[in-house]
Amino acid sequence: MPGIVEVAALLLLLAPAAGPDDSDCLACHGDSEAKSDSGRSVFVDEKKYHAGVHSALGCGACHEGVTPDFPHKTQLPRPACASCHADAADALRRSVHGRVSGFPDAPECRSCHASAHEIVALGDSASPVGKGRLPETCGQCHSNPDFLARHRIPFARPVEAYRLSVHGRAVERGNAAAPACSNCHDSHLILPARDPRSTINHWAVTKTCASCHKEIGAAYGESVHGRAVRDGVRAAPVCTDCHGEHSILAASEPLSLVNPARVSSVTCGHCHADERLAERYNLPKDRVPAFRDSFHGLAARAGSQRVANCASCHGVHNILPSSDARSTVHPANLAKTCGACHPGAGTRFTIGPVHVRPATASEHAVVRLIRWAYLVLIPLSVAFMVLHNALDFIAKLVRGGRRHAGPTGEVQRMTLHFRVAHGLVVLSFPTLVVTGFALKYPEAWWAAPLLAWEGDFGLRGWLHRAAAVALLASLLYHFVHLALSPRDRVMLRAMLPRLQDLRDLAALTRFNLGRVQQRPHFGKFSYAEKLEYWAFLWGSVVMAASGFPLWFNDLTLRFLPTWVADAATAIHWYEAILATLSIVIWHFYMVIFDPDVYPMEKAWITGRVPAQQLWQTRPAYYRALMRETAPADPPSPAEATTESAQANLPPTGDEDPDGGKKGS
Repeated sequence: MPGIVEVAALLLLLAPAAGPDDSDCLACHGDSEAKSDSGRSVFVDEKKYHAGVHSALGCGACHEGVTPDFPHKTQLPRPACASCHADAADALRRSVHGRVSGFPDAPECRSCHASAHEIVALGDSASPVGKGRLPETCGQCHSNPDFLARHRIPFARPVEAYRLSVHGRAVERGNAAAPACSNCHDSHLILPARDPRSTINHWAVTKTCASCHKEIGAAYGESVHGRAVRDGVRAAPVCTDCHGEHSILAASEPLSLVNPARVSSVTCGHCHADERLAERYNLPKDRVPAFRDSFHGLAARAGSQRVANCASCHGVHNILPSSDARSTVHPANLAKTCGACHPGAGTRFTIGPVHVRPATASEHAVVRLIRWAYLVLIPLSVAFMVLHNALDFIAKLVRGGRRHAGPTGEVQRMTLHFRVAHGLVVLSFPTLVVTGFALKYPEAWWAAPLLAWEGDFGLRGWLHRAAAVALLASLLYHFVHLALSPRDRVMLRAMLPRLQDLRDLAALTRFNLGRVQQRPHFGKFSYAEKLEYWAFLWGSVVMAASGFPLWFNDLTLRFLPTWVADAATAIHWYEAILATLSIVIWHFYMVIFDPDVYPMEKAWITGRVPAQQLWQTRPAYYRALMRETAPADPPSPAEATTESAQANLPPTGDEDPDGGKKGS
């Protein structure tokens, strides 16, 4: 059936002409120079007029009171659009635009539709209210910062945000199904969001979005969020809470609120990390913090696009409580959910608690024991190292160190094979430390270069694993070298801990405290070097044993219970802290900050150390080295000087040059 507009237009066309013909009007108004008495242009473009939808009505249909007499009255009544468009006029009157009628900024019909002489069909690309040009039309006011401020419109740059959104870009490409401003806000009955009748009211947003996204709307309606909205929970999220209002972006775009790297922290975390909401609605308070500190959360914070986020496990629009059998996180469905990324996960052991925070009831007893053991071990170890080195440093500053008379030159301390193994450690260990802590502290400034490519390529992870392989290669090289070289294999016997090492520690402590005047002498290796060597080997084994289950996590989750991965994570983390502090406090002191070797002991580069250093601290070992390297020919004057110095070595007792005192 024809509509009201069509009927009115037909009646007007059939009615007898009461005024002048259109050609008579255009005879004057078709002149581009035509002006009213007040100087305002009254020009009507004849081509645009005849191309418009109103040309069939004739001038007299809208301009009442025009007579054949010329000139006609200068103050003719303004055309009443409502005479034909009553519904639209009534909706506009009741809208937020109509409520400001009379104000300078109040829009009229022509503000959006342009002059009545040039109105074209809605589907015409030239129509200012067509989808292609509607952002420009609305933007006349809503892109004006002064206008937004004057009317206290809270949204910043809404039109610009829409243009950059997936909707705006789709409209710009000519997608007829993509929504423009009027699809969400209505065309004429535009109401503020606080109005219950508004299409963008909190309770109506889902329906508005579902007009295009029907299947998503149905899934959301059945979700825990959709049901909460139906139950009147004002804090329950609707479409715009997760996707935004105007700046809706695709999930693949970095700035999108539902981008994998942001969805957990920015979108889901906005509500689930809010203690007030958790208290009000009895929600768990530890879910977001537990996720943020997990591997998934840390990798997501670093910008990874591949790691699991909240939506990966809980779903996107079909989020259901874990008690619902349809939920992806229902205990019966966890193996399938986790198996999407970790094939075979949960097939042999039930997947345990996922969001686990340290020292809580959900933490496995083994993991808790590991955590507390390290929380005791690390402070005690650090305290011992700091106290030991501080006493030694102060004593050497007071006594002036050991730099006095003794042999000159250098002696061999490390062979090439030892230096190669050590060099691999020098390259791999710092890389492991930096790349490992970059995962734990992804927001740190020093981690930024490593994480710059994390969204597309996990550079940090690859570097960490490559360094782990290099470290293990250094250990393999070291032990193969010892197995093939009997001459160097004696190092292991000299490295064996002995009771004399405890005596040396006690004696050096008494010396540094000023209780005795004679500094203790050591064998080939001191207790400090032995302690570091075995601690390094032990730490490397522990780091490898805990690192491989995390590296090959699919196998771990397939064949072992979840708490094994949690235990490996705890061991790997705390052992990394202990190893890093040991190198910085213990090893760096021995080879850099010790006043007797400062600015650095170069044995790891050249393989040689000052003869004076061994002469002072390891006289028996130094004497043995001199015997091994003594030439068959008579000594030169310089060598004679060295032998003379040996004769004046401090008394050392009956010592084994490869270890401590014999019989200890």
